[in-house]
Amino acid sequence: MASCRRVAKPGSGRAAVWTAASAAAVASAAALSAVAAGAEPHDPVGRPAARSAGDRIATLYAQAERATERYNAAQTRTQALRREVDRIQDRVARGQGRVNRMRVALGALAGGQYRTGGIDPGLALLLSGDPAQYLDRAATLERITSRQAARLRVVQSAQRTLRQERAEAAAKLGKLEHSRRVVARHKRAVQHRLATARRLVNALPPRERESYAHRASRAGGREPGALAGLPPGALSGSGTLSGSGPGELSGGRIGGRHAAPFSGRAAAAFGAARAALGLPYAWGHAGPTAFDCSGLTQWAYAHAGVAIPRTSQAQAHAGQPVPLSQARPGDLVVYRSDASHVAMYAGNGQVIHAPYPGARVRYDPVDMLPISSITRV
Repeated sequence: MASCRRVAKPGSGRAAVWTAASAAAVASAAALSAVAAGAEPHDPVGRPAARSAGDRIATLYAQAERATERYNAAQTRTQALRREVDRIQDRVARGQGRVNRMRVALGALAGGQYRTGGIDPGLALLLSGDPAQYLDRAATLERITSRQAARLRVVQSAQRTLRQERAEAAAKLGKLEHSRRVVARHKRAVQHRLATARRLVNALPPRERESYAHRASRAGGREPGALAGLPPGALSGSGTLSGSGPGELSGGRIGGRHAAPFSGRAAAAFGAARAALGLPYAWGHAGPTAFDCSGLTQWAYAHAGVAIPRTSQAQAHAGQPVPLSQARPGDLVVYRSDASHVAMYAGNGQVIHAPYPGARVRYDPVDMLPISSITRV
């Protein structure tokens, strides 16, 4: 993807001059994106360079993707907190029931003791016709009192535990509410940037818009190079291809190098990603009918029975790092220094990925963006 370029502004004029077709949209973009005003390149006569609108759109999409991954991370944390809160609240409810039952039992014990032992022991002895029987009863009463004290200590301990769990639930609820606000903030950031990008695209003259759309879909979702023409289901569970040796793609070469066998789960994940070709990008989605970048890779590996994290940043550390020269189909290729985009290596110098809104899951060159890391799950 292209990036915004900054050049010195000619002369002493500070205001940028834009074409009438894109002025309003670019002004809106400047207000919503993190790129400073005046960052677009200009030609000598003061008009925006031919690719400046495309650069701006690409920058907005990159910013929206970063916000999407932050949204995904916050959403994942919110879901985990909600599960924790549910578990704690369930423990609190069970604990309260236990305390209530112990209180009832303790009350019944105290009431029975009062009814049978409420007379002063000295007077009871004087009135007793059988001192031996009285002494037996007194010993029983003493044992009952001791048992009552032990039960009381159990009730007090249960109440302390209940208070602690209620405090823990309250703290988790506070974190949950904060996480919900973070999710909402990142959601607004994504929506703002995507709305600005759409306005920029719509403001392009028809010919430039058509040219931009052609550049943006350069792979067209078709299987490129040596992978072209493979029938559905060509991948087997053992990482082989019909008509190929074990773990080989197109005559045993991946990206111009001899291939090593790849695992059954990588083969299954790669097969799932291939099955998603042509499905639309949708931020915050992890299938089955639409995906963002990390949603696609997570969904693909889930089909292989492997759970990997939700965000591209976390997926970068979900396995063993490998160099590009040793990449195999199914490896995760993470892009940009902030690891804000992820794709799945497809062999032959290609990846499968969900690019950005308006595009569909497709093949692209592995070097389409600066590579941050490659991970083998």
